[in-house]
Amino acid sequence: MPTLRKLGRTTDQRKAMLRSLVTALLHNGRIETTEARAKEVQAIAEKLIAMAIKEDGNFTSRQVKVSAAKTDSKGRKITKTVTSKNGRKYEVVDREIKTDMVTVDNPSRLSARRKAMKWLYRIKDENGKYINVVNKLFDDIAPRYKGVNGGYTRIYKLGPRRGDGAEVVILELTKQQ
Repeated sequence: MPTLRKLGRTTDQRKAMLRSLVTALLHNGRIETTEARAKEVQAIAEKLIAMAIKEDGNFTSRQVKVSAAKTDSKGRKITKTVTSKNGRKYEVVDREIKTDMVTVDNPSRLSARRKAMKWLYRIKDENGKYINVVNKLFDDIAPRYKGVNGGYTRIYKLGPRRGDGAEVVILELTKQQ
């Protein structure tokens, strides 16, 4: 007996569909789909959230030197003219070195993030910038469910779909605080 439903699709199509549904669920908090798909997505999402909760707070902070280009008031990089050993002149971007605090994941948290990246797509917002759903999972969703054992999602049945009679449901993240 297979562990996952086949959903009438080939393996690559099924995985792509489930990945996009899981990504949409974690990004938006709720999706509307058929009951069979929702049950598969629910199982995957619950495992990802449980994994993120287990690794919540498993990181350290450290100071790192960062080299950044100096910019003027309009946001353009400042350049300076430099002469090489053989007398040629060329432009070089003027840089400054700053120290920033960055978080560094411990190995088990890093492994969990990589496992989550296998199931989540990179998506863009309306401005075309990438949204990191893995960061949202580990930084926003996991702390919300800290101390809760399971039940991170719920399914509401809406009734049969008009075209083919498939049972339509809403799958959403529960509102734990």
